Amino acid sequence: MSLNLHFHRFIGVDYSGANKATSRLSALQIYQTDGSHEPIPVASPPSTPKRRRHWNRREIALHLQDLALSGENFIAGIDHGFSFPHCYFDKYGLKSWDAFLEDFSLHWKTDQSEVTVESVRKRYGGTGRTGCSTDLRLTERWTSSAKSVFLFDVQGSVAKSTHAGLPWLRYLRRNSGNRIHFWPFDGWAVPAGKCVIAEVFPSLFRRRYTNDDRTADEHDAYSTAQWIAQICSEDVISHYLHPPLSSTSRTTAALEGWILGVT
Repeated sequence: MSLNLHFHRFIGVDYSGANKATSRLSALQIYQTDGSHEPIPVASPPSTPKRRRHWNRREIALHLQDLALSGENFIAGIDHGFSFPHCYFDKYGLKSWDAFLEDFSLHWKTDQSEVTVESVRKRYGGTGRTGCSTDLRLTERWTSSAKSVFLFDVQGSVAKSTHAGLPWLRYLRRNSGNRIHFWPFDGWAVPAGKCVIAEVFPSLFRRRYTNDDRTADEHDAYSTAQWIAQICSEDVISHYLHPPLSSTSRTTAALEGWILGVT
């Protein structure tokens, strides 16, 4: 049976770490498709037919949680880092991804309503639970343009969105009834009947699709949903779920994570 048959929905999430967890941001975008049509934008819960409201990070987590608990299987790509380089784990004595999420969320409480990435950075003053801006994960070293999750304040950086999004991954892991397979931390193979959330890097595939009248953020979410739906419909997703890694590299990636599409 083709792997795509147990997915009912293909979702692309363009993320942002700006402002607060409850701030509505134009940079937060969700597009989805059932595979039978082009991805369409998903409106945030307060939206009305006359007024489309922007998403906030809290709503995105709740939306994915509700989808998972509804029993509808989806695969979603989110464009922020899901973990940190191995040297970070060594530095702080962390032995698993779950331990990392718990530890990170204790020090970077960016899921709380009044906490921003910038306020935590200011409090730490460049120290605390962080790493060097030149530290790269293995998956980032396999690309030509992915930047360190610790490299802030430059064009194309995912550092802020990563530091804002990680506590929400912990939230979903705690509150989705074991319905979500966080790839590849829960294993490279995806069991049938599970939803999937994976890290993506839209620069890998956004140019395959015409922009039309979409903003850059809208197009990244659109491209993510379209690409995931396409690799599932063409039955080549297994190629991307199982990148050609040595046993040593696979062990490293089990902690650091992997960008879906990097092979």
